[in-house]
Amino acid sequence: MSVFADLGRHPGWPVRLGPLQVRAGTVELRGPRFFDGSTWSRLRIRDRAYLEQWEPTAQEGWDERNATLSWPAQWSSLRGMARRGSTLPFMILVDGEVAGQITIGNIVRGSLQSAWIGYWVAADRAGGGVATAAVALLTDHAFRDAGLHRLEATVRPENGPSIRVLTKSGYREEGLFKRYLDVAGQWRDHLCFALTSEEVSDGLVRRLVARGEARLP
Repeated sequence: MSVFADLGRHPGWPVRLGPLQVRAGTVELRGPRFFDGSTWSRLRIRDRAYLEQWEPTAQEGWDERNATLSWPAQWSSLRGMARRGSTLPFMILVDGEVAGQITIGNIVRGSLQSAWIGYWVAADRAGGGVATAAVALLTDHAFRDAGLHRLEATVRPENGPSIRVLTKSGYREEGLFKRYLDVAGQWRDHLCFALTSEEVSDGLVRRLVARGEARLP
């Protein structure tokens, strides 16, 4: 039995990660809070055209599922999954303000120790190193403190900015999943990127700093 199971807690959550300074500002990660709802909803509804083309199709309309009133249920679900050890959910902060989300989900323990990583960043924060910093912070945390061995990320081939984030972070392309996910009402191909702990023993944050793309305060 895992030592974490003996302690009755999720390894690696809750915790606050960062800060890490990039062009767009100071990036930190923290767990979602109940009172994040209005900011989360405002960003999601404002950036619908920017985000919807990459996210899974849902039964509810965009405005309905991203309304402030829908946040308490989502927050409660994320917190519950985190406490059960299946998810590591975080809000992305830039200069102290919510600017997106990043999540490690579908955590499988035992002999696999694997999960997926996914993220979104507000449109007005894109291109300033925010997503790259968030991926670096959470990947290092997942391998170092949460005890994971492998992380995967899937992205549509058309999503050039997200592909650049992953490749810049050291994730390698492993293959193409045909008609993998229903996005914007159609089954879409997705590229699979992955990384294992042995490939980044020095840490992604340290690599970003060494390349001059980020700075530790």
